[in-house]
Amino acid sequence: MTPQPQRALEIELTFDVHGDTPLPDLSGLPGVAVVDGPARRDLDARYLDVPGFALGRAGYAVRRRTGGPDEGWHIKGPKTADGGRLETHWPLDEAPASAPAGEVTVPDAVADAVAEIAAGDLAPIARIVNDRHAYALRDEVGALVAEFVDDHVVATDEVRGVQTTWREWEFELGPAAPADGARTALFDAVTAAVAAVGGRPAASDSKLARTLGL
Repeated sequence: MTPQPQRALEIELTFDVHGDTPLPDLSGLPGVAVVDGPARRDLDARYLDVPGFALGRAGYAVRRRTGGPDEGWHIKGPKTADGGRLETHWPLDEAPASAPAGEVTVPDAVADAVAEIAAGDLAPIARIVNDRHAYALRDEVGALVAEFVDDHVVATDEVRGVQTTWREWEFELGPAAPADGARTALFDAVTAAVAAVGGRPAASDSKLARTLGL
């Protein structure tokens, strides 16, 4: 039986930084009592779309990613009014023994979910390999307020055959994140901390968009 997917709302900020930019001071962010890490994660993601990039044009992204605590298949939806994206996640599949090395075999559950959005067969469009250093930002009782990650990316546009590398930071809210005005204050504080060391809000909407030159 195919396991039921998990769904979560992903709300994050992304920043562009140079290769030698020092990490910001995260210890003084509102609601953050402890900064744990870094935890090292080697992530390898294959992104797929249907002909004409219909999924991407509609704001969706489909990927199969190995590495990290949430490895598996993901479908990310369009951004909501508050900047969040609904992410649907299935566990990592096992490729058939007869499948050629490097081939991506799409599980039926993922293909069925994509078919409700756009017609056509999924095919690889990009590969993003990421050396991630993750920091857990916790409150006074140890609950996760947010995760800050330092990403070192090697990305390949598999349609154009173009490879690019860059470094970026992400700040993603956790289960213990504040709401409303307190959330705005937290976002303002981390943006100021990043700006203080030379970082700036990301120019691209996502890693995939940057990979594809969008």
